[in-house]
Amino acid sequence: MFDPVLISGYGWVSPLGSVDSEFDAQLFGGHCAVRAQEIRLPGEDVFYAPVSSCDLDVTTVNSPSKVPLDRGSAFALKAARSALVNAGFAEQNGDDQKTFQLNLNAVDSTRVGVFWGCGMGGAYSFDQSAIQIYLHSKRPRPTSVITTMPNSAAAELALMVKAQGASMTYSCACASSSIAIGEAMRALRLGWLDIALVGGSEAMLSPGVLACWNALRVLPPLKTDTQENLSTSRICRPFSKDRGGFAMGEGAAAFVLERADHANQRGVKTKFHLSGYATNCDATHMTHPDASGQVRVMQAALKDAGLKAEDIDYINAHATATTAGDLAEVSSVTQVFGEQVPISSTKAQFGHMLGAAGALELVACLRALEHNALPPNANLSHADTEFNLNFVAQKNPLSEPRNHTFKGFSDKSNSSDAIKHVLSNSFAFGGTNAVLIASKV
Repeated sequence: MFDPVLISGYGWVSPLGSVDSEFDAQLFGGHCAVRAQEIRLPGEDVFYAPVSSCDLDVTTVNSPSKVPLDRGSAFALKAARSALVNAGFAEQNGDDQKTFQLNLNAVDSTRVGVFWGCGMGGAYSFDQSAIQIYLHSKRPRPTSVITTMPNSAAAELALMVKAQGASMTYSCACASSSIAIGEAMRALRLGWLDIALVGGSEAMLSPGVLACWNALRVLPPLKTDTQENLSTSRICRPFSKDRGGFAMGEGAAAFVLERADHANQRGVKTKFHLSGYATNCDATHMTHPDASGQVRVMQAALKDAGLKAEDIDYINAHATATTAGDLAEVSSVTQVFGEQVPISSTKAQFGHMLGAAGALELVACLRALEHNALPPNANLSHADTEFNLNFVAQKNPLSEPRNHTFKGFSDKSNSSDAIKHVLSNSFAFGGTNAVLIASKV
């Protein structure tokens, strides 16, 4: 067995907030941040897209390179700075960036790496540049290529922490950030690095990008006849009988991963570690998921963690509320875990962040470990009659963190260590699958 890879710190930017107390209250309370966004394209009718956006003024985020930042890269820097503070590698007294001070003097920069995930990194800026060129006949910025290239976020992060060990960007659609985190874990296990700044970011809530996703017919149609329909927060309903697609989200999550011996040398005690990871490919279809591939990757992750299926206390499902996707995942989860393990999809709350999805969903898993409480499956009034899984109740307030009503968990609810191991699924277009398992130390 390998030495554990510790999660020394983590931070995030999300539609549910970026502060622990605010995020926890909304996550465990089943709050949904989805709203309708009006999309107007030249020569096209208006349509409305369900989105979940972050309340962050990205112009306040300074770039280490001094090059203008894509919105997603700004999210990445903000989340990473929080993670570094949380890990004890930086200090910040207030929201002003001038108060953020890194403290990496005792760290060997050649053994620090950045592993980052994005599905369509730079898409927001690219879309804005296209609008400037083709709609307003204006020249693009000289720095447009640097701002829009997919590895911009990783490069900015590497500049910030002076990482000279590696700077890797993974673009594997919805599995991007999970793979980035998992591959960093492997590098640390093998002794190639001591520290890795990992995670993912995504920002593509711009007209052209949303129009493309709408054309793919994976976004649920929004009625436009009443304001109530326009502002509905129940449009994304994973596992529901009447599910019709996902809401597009944006955000970022960052983690500081560290070899146990390195953390011990600096006297750091952490609560969580990454215990398992696996990735594979269905190799059957570009967009239609294959349950057998999902079964293989979950079994491989369990083997990597040295765990059995019955050891997993919670599954954060990939479930995007598409007809085929949810059906395949229910089938694969049932084959590996049976019907008793508590499961939910937090995409009902903060939307589908594509390349950043796995990273933010890992945050949700860590908050579950932190509080011995489970994120609910919001908006699930009537589950599909074909699905007989143990869905977490729609609300799980922190004031009663162990008052669970889902089946199969009551025997653990009286223990302070009720939740020890959590598993997060990420199943992507192109057939790429990734699974992460996090555990209490």
